[in-house]
Amino acid sequence: MKNLKYIITGAIALSVFASSCKKEFLDEKPHELISTDQLADAVKQDPTLLKGMVSGLYSTMYNTGTGGTTGHDDFGQKGNDIYSDMLASDMMLGAQTYGWYATVARYQATKDFTSNQAYVPWRYYYRIIFAANTVIDVLGGNDAVLTDVNLKNYMGQAKAMRAYAYFYLTQFYAEKGYGTGAEKILPLYIDTKAPNQPLSTSAQIFDQIVKDLTESIQILATYNRTNKGEINADVAKGLLAYTYAARGTDADLAKVITLTDEVLAKFPLTTKNAVVAQLDGTGKLLNPESGFNNVATPSWIWGADLTIASNLDLVSWWGQVDVYTYSYASVGDAKVADNALYASIRADDVRKNQFVNSATYKGLIPTGKFFDPARVIQGQRQVTTDYIYMRADEMLLLNAEAKARLSQDAPARDALKKLLALRITDFSYVDGLSGNALKEEIYLQSRIELWGEGKTYLAVKRNKHSVTRGSANLFFPGETFAYDSDELTFPIPQAEVINNPNLKK
Repeated sequence: MKNLKYIITGAIALSVFASSCKKEFLDEKPHELISTDQLADAVKQDPTLLKGMVSGLYSTMYNTGTGGTTGHDDFGQKGNDIYSDMLASDMMLGAQTYGWYATVARYQATKDFTSNQAYVPWRYYYRIIFAANTVIDVLGGNDAVLTDVNLKNYMGQAKAMRAYAYFYLTQFYAEKGYGTGAEKILPLYIDTKAPNQPLSTSAQIFDQIVKDLTESIQILATYNRTNKGEINADVAKGLLAYTYAARGTDADLAKVITLTDEVLAKFPLTTKNAVVAQLDGTGKLLNPESGFNNVATPSWIWGADLTIASNLDLVSWWGQVDVYTYSYASVGDAKVADNALYASIRADDVRKNQFVNSATYKGLIPTGKFFDPARVIQGQRQVTTDYIYMRADEMLLLNAEAKARLSQDAPARDALKKLLALRITDFSYVDGLSGNALKEEIYLQSRIELWGEGKTYLAVKRNKHSVTRGSANLFFPGETFAYDSDELTFPIPQAEVINNPNLKK
């Protein structure tokens, strides 16, 4: 971790000060890395520097190479979402022409600590953590008492980003997620000055996540963000709901219900028209609100507003998934739906039309769900279609799941039917479900609704659900894997093992 920390410190410092700092400051100490103390002094002179630092946290989520490699699968959160969808097996490779994601789909990266794919999420999330800790330290540390509203808002966002990163690390690198609480899973860093840390227990990590997000919600209660790429109280509530659901005590699940109810009071569900493309006889798109490509969609809670200035092209989530974007999906490495999952979608479900069975792309391609609005094969060269991180529908499904896990079957059915009323012609069958059958239906509907959005893997872990691959999968067709199997969790990467001798203490 030590080497990684210094690298990131330099990167943050140089990116911020190259564009913002006074010339005399750079001249005074031209050959040294800029320390956190120096950053704090500079922020006192120019508070706008903090805005750039927090903006850098968010751009890390979509920039390429933020997982420490030059791989074309290394592009922030959405790159990791593809990893998780491949591990959960609802997203498959149609072919392996270029090899990206093959080690994940083959469950090789999850068994090889030297693999780049095991390294990318680790490096990415710890990069977020160190950058968040830098902001927190500059503001005076975790317990700082701030009176300036803008500074408080920066603190709230930084703590939420730290919690977000630790939550995903618990999913990718801890076989049982929370487990019993006693398992040692990750090094915990809450400032930039700590030396290499040993592994902390899952209870310690989750307690820190809950603490950070709870404080963030309080701090950001009156924060009016300028765009959905920023974290506000609603995003923090969504992240906290996921955290409680993953830990999963009865008290936690009751909090999931409260938190998701609060978020759902502010965001509508994704409409039927926005869920799937509707085309006329010539192939012209009739409902431009579809495509999951616009952060302005009312149901989106958190997402990135990508523009030409974002500088994304073929190395992007859109390039890897959308055949209407010039990149891998369109030239031989399509990302397709598991055939068994597709078969489970009812005939009267509009989401059945999100996929087209294509001989060209060797599988069920998501041309009805995710697409560049122009819908020209390979038409989008510079990516301006937006990234989705969180939407209202997943909050409703979490709400229904928590109620079912608490044996509140009737309220769980009511919650699920709110979503299905926008997707299925006849959803009366839900009234006959209870107990485990109801839990399984909520789990299935979560997989269908959130296909390709990086959320199924989280559902696998928190529900302790096994994964069974469909017969069309290129690798291990028909085989079943337990949620806590070696195949579904990355090992701590070699670089961390080498650089952090305290891991074994």
